[in-house]
Amino acid sequence: MEHGATFAIGSRRVGPGEPCLVIAEIGQAHDGSLGTAHAFIDAVAGTGADAIKFQTHIAAAESTPGEPFRVHFSPQDATRYDYWRRMEFTAEQWRGLAEHAAQRGLLFLSTPFSFAAVELLEKLDLVAWKVGSGEVTNLPMLERMASGGRPVLLSSGMASWADLDRAGEVVRRTGAPLALFQCTTAYPTAPEQVGLNVLDELRRRYGCPVGLSDHSGAIYAGLAAAALGADLLEVHVTLSRHAFGPDVPASLTVEELASLVEGTRFIGRALGHPIDKDRVADEMAPLRRIFGKSLVAARDLPVGHRLERTDLELKKPGDGIPAAELERVVGRRLERAVAADQQLSEQDLG
Repeated sequence: MEHGATFAIGSRRVGPGEPCLVIAEIGQAHDGSLGTAHAFIDAVAGTGADAIKFQTHIAAAESTPGEPFRVHFSPQDATRYDYWRRMEFTAEQWRGLAEHAAQRGLLFLSTPFSFAAVELLEKLDLVAWKVGSGEVTNLPMLERMASGGRPVLLSSGMASWADLDRAGEVVRRTGAPLALFQCTTAYPTAPEQVGLNVLDELRRRYGCPVGLSDHSGAIYAGLAAAALGADLLEVHVTLSRHAFGPDVPASLTVEELASLVEGTRFIGRALGHPIDKDRVADEMAPLRRIFGKSLVAARDLPVGHRLERTDLELKKPGDGIPAAELERVVGRRLERAVAADQQLSEQDLG
């Protein structure tokens, strides 16, 4: 793949020169409620985001009963395995979510965590694979996903450069398009941990579209990434700061997501339209005449008077002798009398 190459994700192209693709990550924020998952689709659709992303967990295929909790937040689940099982939807329910997202104009994505989840999601004809940080070293599953030719969007939160090199090579051997996300697996991510500097390094090393998968819980890192030319942006979303779940502190509210999308679009338009300062200055000539300053007489000055610095003031409008020419005028004799507050003209000067 050539450096900076673009590719399609459904109806959208991703890469340099294209609008930043904004992905709303729902994860487990639905807490196992299908109705809440559908509510997220409607809420995200109203923000202007491009895509909505879930996570497809099949407990028996991805975990063992001994898996520890990252944060033991759920009193109703005795084990992490129980929690994953409670997060499961049926294949038909996943299809309903995908269809709902399409109806609302959203690209539908879901991250698989097992071969069984890959097979389930393949039947939904996903437009791309979003791979979580924990799966970067799961090379067999990466190869399985990439083998179908769909774009692979890979988060790097727990990966070393060597891990990313291997994962990138696996994907590219299949010919599938690749995008890489800078990501820090901390919930929430402190400003010092965001790693905006990694965006350029990802571009340089892999020559592909790059993005930020942000867990800071605020819009600032995403806006900064957009200003640095990120091609993709992923953020967790919650319906309320009072919602249940471990990811809420690392999430944006729906209203914050709308602000992030608006800001990202503004920044994208600004970056996509570089200006020529001299051309703009020429276009601003009428305003420069209004707001600029000219040389005017500080008091009534008689004909023949040799101008001193104290004889002159700098006042609007700027359609006379420009203030910048003050030193050229000092020491000249007046060819005619000039009244106080009158602009000087070249005809006044000897």
